Amino acid sequence: MRIRTRLLLLILSILFPAVVVASVALWYVYQEQRKAELAGTKEAVRALSLLADRELLAMEGILRTLAAAPALHRGDLRAFHDQARRVAPPGHSVIVVTDLEGRQLLNSRQPFGGPLPKGRSNLMALRRVKGAQGTVVSDLFVAPVGKRPDIAVQIPVQVDGRLRYYLAMGLAAERLVPLLVQQGLPQQWTASLTDRQGRVIARSRDAQKYIGMSVRPALRARIQAGEQSGVHQGVTLSGIQTMAFFSRAPLSGWTVILSVPLEEIRRPAIYAATGFAAMIVVMLVLSIAGAHWYARRTAAPIERLRRSAEALGAGEPVAALSSGMAEADAVSRALADAAARIRDNEAELERKVAEAVAAAERAQRALLQGQKLEALGRLTAGIAHDFNNVLQTLSGALQLIPLTQDRARVQALAGTCQRAIARATTLTGQMRSFGTVQDARLATIDPATAVHNVLPMLRNALPNNVELALDLQPAPEGLWPVTIDPLQMELALLNLVINARDAMPAGGKVSVALRNETLPAAAQGQGQGQVQGQGQGQGQAVELAPGDYLRVSVADTGTGMSQDTLARALEPFYTTKGVDKGTGLGLPQAYGFAVQSNGRLVLDSAPGSGTTVTIWLPRAGGAATAVEEGAPAAPPDLKAAEGLVLFVEDDPLVRETMLAALVTAGFEVRAAASGDEALAVLESGAPVRQVFSDIVMPGAIGGVELARIVLTRFPQVRIVLATGYTDSRVNLPGVRLLAKPYDIAELYQALR
Repeated sequence: MRIRTRLLLLILSILFPAVVVASVALWYVYQEQRKAELAGTKEAVRALSLLADRELLAMEGILRTLAAAPALHRGDLRAFHDQARRVAPPGHSVIVVTDLEGRQLLNSRQPFGGPLPKGRSNLMALRRVKGAQGTVVSDLFVAPVGKRPDIAVQIPVQVDGRLRYYLAMGLAAERLVPLLVQQGLPQQWTASLTDRQGRVIARSRDAQKYIGMSVRPALRARIQAGEQSGVHQGVTLSGIQTMAFFSRAPLSGWTVILSVPLEEIRRPAIYAATGFAAMIVVMLVLSIAGAHWYARRTAAPIERLRRSAEALGAGEPVAALSSGMAEADAVSRALADAAARIRDNEAELERKVAEAVAAAERAQRALLQGQKLEALGRLTAGIAHDFNNVLQTLSGALQLIPLTQDRARVQALAGTCQRAIARATTLTGQMRSFGTVQDARLATIDPATAVHNVLPMLRNALPNNVELALDLQPAPEGLWPVTIDPLQMELALLNLVINARDAMPAGGKVSVALRNETLPAAAQGQGQGQVQGQGQGQGQAVELAPGDYLRVSVADTGTGMSQDTLARALEPFYTTKGVDKGTGLGLPQAYGFAVQSNGRLVLDSAPGSGTTVTIWLPRAGGAATAVEEGAPAAPPDLKAAEGLVLFVEDDPLVRETMLAALVTAGFEVRAAASGDEALAVLESGAPVRQVFSDIVMPGAIGGVELARIVLTRFPQVRIVLATGYTDSRVNLPGVRLLAKPYDIAELYQALR
């Protein structure tokens, strides 16, 4: 059979079935892509409805905290009014206390004792339907104070086991707009949040214009009928023909509407079908090219032998060919055998060369290791030299003070001691990789410096059976700068390390790693990159805009989390630890830090496999700024506060020194050497006004435990704690914390 005939049959056998299959597949791809787009949009609007309920759960959490306030339970509404104004600033929120009939007893937007407005929300109507217990979420209403659209959440308050009040928190509807805007929806999409009556509470576009308006009648009728979810095709309030996907939030009963222009719905499916058609055309072209190749292969076995001979002469690999021609195949096998022998000889030579290179590299590494040890020795000697100078200055000055009668000379020597102490403090800061305290504000920083600042605190938080490993982006690139609140980053790392420690009661390893990551755009033209893991407690992939990020991960080898725990891990106050073992605010604080820094937090955990928490922080546009040195401490103010100060310190030298300082300042002081002794003084009825205690002390009662006891049993006593290090979490309201070595002026100010 001629080659031309074979080629014609080959092309016909490929083209005819390919055209049929391509037509069917093209229609199938179009339909499936459209189904996928609709399903994805429905899931997105359901997630938005759950996110709206999460905001209301946060308001409920605030109300639960206020409901436990002692002032409210003892009926001191004036004190509770002050507390409510601090928790809910009147500019955008309000706390309202009503009796069981709905009459207002307190309104944080009004001065205490002044006339109280009549509520305009439907909270009491909903309460009569739902019953006295549980949480009630209002529909949109115009606040009587402020005259703007508000929403409110109400809970019952039990006093001595009896229902006494209803406590509500009102929030300006406009405060919910960022909840929709920050979701990063496509530009042409519109997300709206409506109440049970179909009135707009928040809107991702033109919110000020549409808040309070009702959606179109047909869609409003479906919302008022109580439909949980669905799809509605119609016209938006702004006059755009759209397909609206809606879902009702289970807690609030509100409805989230995601309006997508019809052309946006159709476009992805059309693009997918077009791309598939282009792929089919490419496949047909490749098929024709393959037929041409087959013809050449059939006609030119001698040409292949020539090329094999040229490859052998150039030292390239030669493979034995099978063309169906016996003579040509025999020559091809001989060429292949010769090429194999040549390659074997070359491989042996390369092996010997590689061994020689490896030996040279080992010698080079040994030389580099010796240079590192030499550099470490110089560093250690330099630090020892500086510390010896500090010690020599202190020793000389302290020996001269008893021999000097001139008061001015004594004060000068004391000043020399203070400068030596300041120098020693600077050296310890340098030994912690320049860990300088920074203001709690946004700053563009070097992440490596920030991590080294908090590293001693992280190590002190871990017991001896837990190893801490730090892994930073290697040189020469180093870590990219980020714009964050440095103190919040330190607190987030500390919370994550403490959580990891608590998940490893039998010991283990905590790994802290910082890496530069560049997230590309996702496939098919999507504008978001995806990071797999547990994001925001929903078990879905977390979407990040393409770009440069700093990835901060904290991984442990602990017990891990179940799916149920993982789904709620980021909820405030949720904890699986025992009483007094945790507050449930560690992970939420880290998540809040990530969000406020325009980043994301991702959880990855499974039972028995440990937990990895990853924070993605966007790369800063500018360079890291240098850390400014702190201003010198102000001179001590010797004006003492009234009342007895109970000073608790187990170190006799510190106790003797600071006792003299407090007495010199005019404080009435009583000393105790342990927490047990301090508790005995308090129980004896001594008129103690303030407790100043160290945290780490021997005995059953440490400083933190003593502070908890005082807060519970002696609420009128104020507390100041001081420590050089501790592995206990100090998370107590109203407790001031001083870090050793603290300035005496700072101590006087704290006690006043």
